[in-house]
Amino acid sequence: MLISEPIFLNRLGKTLLRIRGLSKSYGGARPRTLLRNIALDLASGEYIAIRGESGVGKSTLLNLIAGLDLPDAGSIVLDGQELTALDDTRRTLLRRSRIGFVFQAFHLLPHLTVARNVALPLALSGTGAREASARVTDMLEAVGLAQAAQVYPRELSGGEMQRVAIARALVHHPRLVLADEPTGNLDPESAAQVIALLREQIKRERAGGVLVTHSARAAATTDRVLLLSADGLHAQDAASVPQ
Repeated sequence: MLISEPIFLNRLGKTLLRIRGLSKSYGGARPRTLLRNIALDLASGEYIAIRGESGVGKSTLLNLIAGLDLPDAGSIVLDGQELTALDDTRRTLLRRSRIGFVFQAFHLLPHLTVARNVALPLALSGTGAREASARVTDMLEAVGLAQAAQVYPRELSGGEMQRVAIARALVHHPRLVLADEPTGNLDPESAAQVIALLREQIKRERAGGVLVTHSARAAATTDRVLLLSADGLHAQDAASVPQ
C-alpha cells in the first residue's frame, strides 16, 4: 500500500519539515522509480531514523530534503520555504544556513586543522571572525575535543573525526540535521559514543534530525523509526525493526 498521508511524529515543536507526494525516478527510456508518493512531517526537536534495504532510496531522500536534487513530483517545505520553488542559488543559501550534514566518510579537509574544519559553515555564511571563533570553541567543547582544535584530521581516530563532523554540522545552529550512515566506518564502541553525541547535540540545539542508518542500535536512540521500502514510508517502533 502506498503511503499518501503524512507520517506524523510526536509534536515537540512546530512543523519544521513537511513533505507531500514526493516521487523520484532515474533513467531514460526505462526509468527506475526510487521514491513514490512519500509524505512526512517532522517537528522542531524531533529526531527520527530512516531504515531500509540498500538501494531503496534512503540517501536519495536525504538529497531531496537537502535540495541537492529535485523531485519529479511533490513538495518539500523546510522552515516555511518550498525548496522546489527555489532556484539553485537560493537552495544553496538555504542549505548553508539551515541544514547540517554528517556523513559516513567524515568529509573533513585534511589540510585544515580541526578548528578550521569546524569553522567552514561559518566562513560560507560570512560570520565574523570573533563570533566564529567563539562558536567553534563552544562546539569543540560540546563534543569533547577542545584540546584537538589545532591538530589535523590525520591525527585523530575515526570516532574523533566523526565528532568533529558533528561539531561542523551544528556550529551554525542549523534548523535541520541530516546524518547519512554516520557510524558505518566506526567500531562498535566508537559508534555508540558518536550516536549518543549526535542525539544529545540535536536535542540541545532543538533542531530536527533525520538519521539514515542500517544499525538497529543507532535507530533505537531516535524518537521514531521509519522504514522506507518500495511501497512507501512506514512508521515502526525501534524495537520491532529487523536487525
